[in-house]
Amino acid sequence: QLQLVESGGGLVQPGGSLTLSCKTSGLSIRSDAVGWIRQAPGKEREAVSCISPSGGVTRYTDSVKGRFTVSRDNAKNTVYLQMSNLKPEDTAVYYCAVDIAWKPNPDTCYVDRARYPDLGQGTQVTVSS
Repeated sequence: QLQLVESGGGLVQPGGSLTLSCKTSGLSIRSDAVGWIRQAPGKEREAVSCISPSGGVTRYTDSVKGRFTVSRDNAKNTVYLQMSNLKPEDTAVYYCAVDIAWKPNPDTCYVDRARYPDLGQGTQVTVSS
């Protein structure tokens, strides 16, 4: 059974940086698009980024463009989310998940939370001074 484990969260001051990791414990994800989803207290889940199986396609929601970078190392079955210039509104639990929906092009991805229903335990990111 595929399980994704997130790590790397923490407390950081506004303007700071963090890098999150998403690693499988079990099956490989090298053939899957992977998304990063976050949920802030009292708010709906929001897909913030995705990466295609090859890593050649990456997408971001507008609020994180230019600040977040998604990447992957398929040899290590790990996906990363580098976050910089963090803002208090980035505070949330961050999850990674595999895209389970059909895609017309296998090597693409979509920033759409509905495509990533199977979330793990997540990692907390708190941006505060």
